[in-house]
Amino acid sequence: MESFSHFNLHPELAQAVTAIGFTQPTPIQADAIPVGLSGQDLIGGAQTGSGKTVAFSIPLLQRLLLNPQAVALILVPTRELAEQVSEVLKGLLKFSPQILVANLIGGLSMRPQVQLLTRKPQVIVATPGRMMDHLRRKNTNFLKLEVLVLDEADRMLDMGFADQLNEILRYLPAKRQTMLFSATIPKHIIELSKKYLSEPVRIQVASNQETRPQIEQQSVQVPNARKNETLLAQIGEREGSILVFARTQIRTTRITKYLKEYGFNVATIHGGRTQAQRKEALDRFRAGSVRVLIATDIAARGLDISHVAHVINYDLPQDPADYVHRIGRTARAG
Repeated sequence: MESFSHFNLHPELAQAVTAIGFTQPTPIQADAIPVGLSGQDLIGGAQTGSGKTVAFSIPLLQRLLLNPQAVALILVPTRELAEQVSEVLKGLLKFSPQILVANLIGGLSMRPQVQLLTRKPQVIVATPGRMMDHLRRKNTNFLKLEVLVLDEADRMLDMGFADQLNEILRYLPAKRQTMLFSATIPKHIIELSKKYLSEPVRIQVASNQETRPQIEQQSVQVPNARKNETLLAQIGEREGSILVFARTQIRTTRITKYLKEYGFNVATIHGGRTQAQRKEALDRFRAGSVRVLIATDIAARGLDISHVAHVINYDLPQDPADYVHRIGRTARAG
């Protein structure tokens, strides 16, 4: 498909797509959007950075624009991804101020979120734990839910959210459209889809195990005792922003302290930091006020930071697939 105009979108949505500058759909968008617009359940698999968020956002918003009473829920594994998805949705709603998006994530006060829910948002983007908190407290309900999206579903299961997903889904109407998107489609994702999707169309655009040809990869053999000084040299030799992955929260803190001692402007993101700290670190890195971001695998999936020039694996991940996700923070969308 050559143009978004072929989707016959609602005028307000079509106007937003044009204003953003979207012209030619990516492969996952070209295949998934027509299925999503048809109302069918679907499983979408594509590499990180391939445009999956827009692939489910456009059908979802089209449905809400045509039915102002409908509600949609998007579940994501991390707070950062929730905020990023919300930003994409708000961009696509530039000419549709009547549709309210609520972002429900942990690490923040419940009170503002409860107040937001009283305004009856049509789209809720949430992490599973915080969504479950609101449902248990009866702060909202999904009687009018028509669309459910499970984004980065494999990551949600890997992070141990299976029980929470199962509980949340018990609050949802059986008759709904469910779209499941994931960078990988392992066996447990197929089992999940059998449980909660109805005759889904499966779309697999590219192998999730393949790395992008635009990424030049290098290996540096170094004793563990010399990792810090080697990292220091690598950063000093390179230009542009750098994302460094370490395996543990303690390790990211130590690396950050070491680099700051040598005068580098560094920020840190991991699961042990507060949401405000995590957001500040990402915002500074995105804005370019911080050149180096030290992260655990919490930053390895879904995050779209356009200017990442280098990814350094201080530690290798446990799962080879996570290596592909890590280095996929660069060379995104071509």
